[in-house]
Amino acid sequence: MDYFLTEEQQMIKELAARIADEKVAPVARELDEKEEFPYEIMKILAESDLFGVYIPEEYGGLGGGITEQCLVIEELSRACSGVAVSYAASGLGCTPILLFGTEEQKQKYVPDIAAGKKLAAFALTEANAGSDASGIQTMAVKDGDYYILNGTKQWITNGGEADVYVVLAVTNRSKGNRGFSAFIVEKDTPGLSFGKKEKKLGIRASATREVIFTDCRIPKENILAKEGMGFIVAMKNFDRTRPGIGAQAVGIAQGALDYAASYAHQRYQFGQPISSFQAIQHMLADMATQTEAARALVYATARMIDAGAKDFSKESSMAKVFASDVAMKVTTDAVQILGGYGYMRDYPVEKMMRDAKITQIYEGTNQIQRNIIALELIKQYAGKK
Repeated sequence: MDYFLTEEQQMIKELAARIADEKVAPVARELDEKEEFPYEIMKILAESDLFGVYIPEEYGGLGGGITEQCLVIEELSRACSGVAVSYAASGLGCTPILLFGTEEQKQKYVPDIAAGKKLAAFALTEANAGSDASGIQTMAVKDGDYYILNGTKQWITNGGEADVYVVLAVTNRSKGNRGFSAFIVEKDTPGLSFGKKEKKLGIRASATREVIFTDCRIPKENILAKEGMGFIVAMKNFDRTRPGIGAQAVGIAQGALDYAASYAHQRYQFGQPISSFQAIQHMLADMATQTEAARALVYATARMIDAGAKDFSKESSMAKVFASDVAMKVTTDAVQILGGYGYMRDYPVEKMMRDAKITQIYEGTNQIQRNIIALELIKQYAGKK
């Protein structure tokens, strides 16, 4: 399907695709087996200016938006979702600074992130605060010109690898969601440490760790927006980044479809390629249709955001939930088409199926996304009585 990308968008997509095919795909299995962070590929992405595709030119970026970022994430995910999320998570950490940072904060942190010299991360989740962000226990106590942070964040993508962290903490428990604040924390801050690298079902190349704060002294200048704005910072951030999870899911699905379709031409049973069997044809047809529908929704949502829409929570959640459900189904069907081979690690579709699962979970579970969609619909139709 032709999405009428601009010339620059097409160049970005083709560059990301070439890196995915030539640099990522050949090492994807090894990175997964060794659970190794893709340092060399991050360097290649930095040298190719892909870290800055969504960042304004005045901060060293290419001046694109969510659409350009999604194009890169999709192509990388087609080869390895663990690599893709390591790239995408830096955007998750940078976007709050772009949205809410002061000019001084943007000038200090964003250019290095745009150049790929520094990775970023976003630290919200805790042991008792996942879908329910109000369960955050990490505290930030004002102490003169500083805030003292104490607490532990869990399952943080790029944890230990990122140089810049945007962290949510409680500054006033009595105010509920209005008592959260967001802070920029640098990796070399005394009192900041990291837990072990988590052993995961999928996206094994990416680093997932606890981020631990023990009497971390953060300059008051490092607060984002103002005290009490943390919950809004988080929600606005996710609204803009969830299409990226949709793009990740589309890339995984496309990779699985590509491999399954090619395999079906080469695999012979009963004297003919299995692609000649209607049962397989129908599976491939559904996989292709679902993947394209997910891509269309992700691209449309990204373009809506880039066009300056003020409210896109519903559409952002739709893109994430639909694309991730598609990725799970398409990768499962790809394994089925390969049969016993699909279940073996020698073939990439079992990795794709493992990688697909997390897209239904992180940045808000799909159950939470459906809650968001439903609430927005209720508000929309309540006004039409």
